[in-house]
Amino acid sequence: MGSEAPPPLPEWASEPCIMGIDEAGRGPVLGPMVYGCLYCALSYQKTLSTLSFADSKTLKEEKREELFENLKADESIGWGVDIIDPRELSDKMLRKNKINLNEISHESAMGLIRKALNLGVLLTEVYLDTVGDTEKYRVKLSERFPNIKFVVAKKADSLYAVVSGASIVAKVTRDRALRNWMPDETAELNRNFGSGYPGDPQTKVWLEDHKHSVFGFPSLVRFSWGTCMSYSKDFVEVLWESDATDEEERGKSSKRQKKLTSVGFTTVKERSEDIESSGKGRCKFFQARKLELLSQF
Repeated sequence: MGSEAPPPLPEWASEPCIMGIDEAGRGPVLGPMVYGCLYCALSYQKTLSTLSFADSKTLKEEKREELFENLKADESIGWGVDIIDPRELSDKMLRKNKINLNEISHESAMGLIRKALNLGVLLTEVYLDTVGDTEKYRVKLSERFPNIKFVVAKKADSLYAVVSGASIVAKVTRDRALRNWMPDETAELNRNFGSGYPGDPQTKVWLEDHKHSVFGFPSLVRFSWGTCMSYSKDFVEVLWESDATDEEERGKSSKRQKKLTSVGFTTVKERSEDIESSGKGRCKFFQARKLELLSQF
């Protein structure tokens, strides 16, 4: 997973252009969230409305694939995507200074605008579906890109053809990413995970079958989602052992080392080797062999 850049800059991109932005996969507990954009010359807008683009959720998979291939072949259209890995989503939402899903979405959308501008596309109007408060989002975008007119609206993918096209770009890209998903884990993993949405019975069964008491879930899972927390009662407590440098830092701050419980996971076991996880002692393996951490060679 990663990001895929738009094609090289066409001649029409030096004319005033419009862009639509939409996402796919905001709600699922599995797989990436994908932001897609579609842009074209303002003069091509009427033609764009005749290309049968519609909200991707209202189209069958075969039709979405067909329309995606059509827009890719259309030399009067540019497009791009930002694929946000599930691990990146969880990392940002669980770190000390948390970044919520709306902020992640805003940054992804603005990143697509920035990439197009950096390519030299003369963007004058951008249309987006609302994320959070509509007016606050519009103001935020306008402050970041003062030379662009922004239209932020609910159900923008069903109101504006340029956003409908972007929704197809995002949805097809996410679907293909899931189909072609190559697990980092060496274990055999079942691909029958359903829609990936938390309420899908097939997805729930898949999560139950693929949880691990120590390692949690496969990399496809957004473990920051509340859905995953209900499975954590079967997880064991992980005790992180410290090194000498950790102990010195911890001595200054007198703070205990974080455990999985601090990011929302409950555990069935407590106590035992608590002294090692507290930073007061190093791993016995290193102590017995008189091994120390070297920062310089």
